[in-house]
Amino acid sequence: MDTTATTETDDDLMSAYLRHWKALCAHLKKRTGSRELAEDALQETWLRLAGMKNDAAAIHDHHAFILRVAGNIAIDLVRKERRHTVHCVSDETLLAAVADNTPSPEICIIDRDQLRLLVLALARLPEKPRAALLLNRCDGLSHREIAARLKVSESMVAKYLAQALRHCRDHYRHQA
Repeated sequence: MDTTATTETDDDLMSAYLRHWKALCAHLKKRTGSRELAEDALQETWLRLAGMKNDAAAIHDHHAFILRVAGNIAIDLVRKERRHTVHCVSDETLLAAVADNTPSPEICIIDRDQLRLLVLALARLPEKPRAALLLNRCDGLSHREIAARLKVSESMVAKYLAQALRHCRDHYRHQA
């Protein structure tokens, strides 16, 4: 076969591609479910057909061949896209997963108000119950350690803590 016959066959294949481009594009959009994937498949099909200079002569039905090539390329692209999306985290998922540790302005105001109430309640407590509560809750000391610091018995520490907690509870109830 001479080169003009090969060129004519190549041209027939490429001409068939161009003639059926719109129908091929619609077919690929349906097959892939995506305009972008369909366009990628069309470009890849064009490149594949352009690279088939020597093999084009054996093709009897250009339209069917182009559909087959484009369909196979589309399948490969859809599979690749699925693999990519399985391993890829979307922006929405990432943003949902990121915890916002910053309190809202409302929470800040509520927390400040509760802290103000706690400071007032603690200021109105007698010295030893207040010291016992702060040593226990803020410093994490045990009853025995608090008793040694305040020079009282452990049972007295328990009474101081109960007194302080009751006082704070009652103070919050009267303020609310």
